[in-house]
Amino acid sequence: MNAATQDARLNHLAALAARCAPVAPPSEQGLVTTMEALRALIFPQLRAANTTGDAAARQVMRGFSTLIAEAFAASASHDDGNAADQFFAMIPAISERLDADVKAAFDGDPAARNNLEIVVCYPGIRALTVHRFAHELDALGVALLPRMMAEYAHRETGIDIHPRANIGDALFIDHGTGVVIGETATIGNRCRIYQGVTLGAKNFDREPDGSMRRGYKRHPTLEDDVVVYAGATILGGDTVIGKGSVVAGGVFLTKSVPPGHVVTGPKLDLRMISMGGTI
Repeated sequence: MNAATQDARLNHLAALAARCAPVAPPSEQGLVTTMEALRALIFPQLRAANTTGDAAARQVMRGFSTLIAEAFAASASHDDGNAADQFFAMIPAISERLDADVKAAFDGDPAARNNLEIVVCYPGIRALTVHRFAHELDALGVALLPRMMAEYAHRETGIDIHPRANIGDALFIDHGTGVVIGETATIGNRCRIYQGVTLGAKNFDREPDGSMRRGYKRHPTLEDDVVVYAGATILGGDTVIGKGSVVAGGVFLTKSVPPGHVVTGPKLDLRMISMGGTI
């Protein structure tokens, strides 16, 4: 490459970089550090022996104050200064809800030996911990940060929960790998969801100009005490699974289910052949 060509390429790349003023998103490393500090605050079992509750609280407040300020700066939206204070005031109530999630996991899994095992090892609890805080930050109008938190949990657990999804108390997500809970999904109290479950959109409506329609309910509703077994797919904003119903594994569902029903798929024709036989 001759000097003139190199200069032209550099000028082109410089112009590309200057298209808009650089605005840094909230720090990824700051997010990870602060989320781990938050988990240690909520679950004292995770706290280092030489870390007091007061020290943990101060670390969380410093971390989230910075992240929230960075999020508002990156989105060029206005912060009246109250978002962080309102968020910190919510932490005790969210902690109580997470205690109910831990109890639901213990009550729902005979393999669980104690709460410590659940807090340390269960991906569903880790994902719900992140979600419950991300959901409240989103409700406070904090941009970008809630979605970054959700993707952090997704990477860590394999569970994808949009921060705007409404989740009731005492949810148990068992195993969790591959669970997807969409933006406008609603989940009632005391529900159980197993690995590979999707609560998704059936289709995407368009505006008259052809652009994607936004802000309407696209994902299903699970009423209280619903169980959805592994690999089930439930789609559509008008799909409601009634209280106490059970959706069997592998079911593909796009219509509502009355309360107290069991939904199963077609029976498969299973064959068993000895190892020495032929198919």
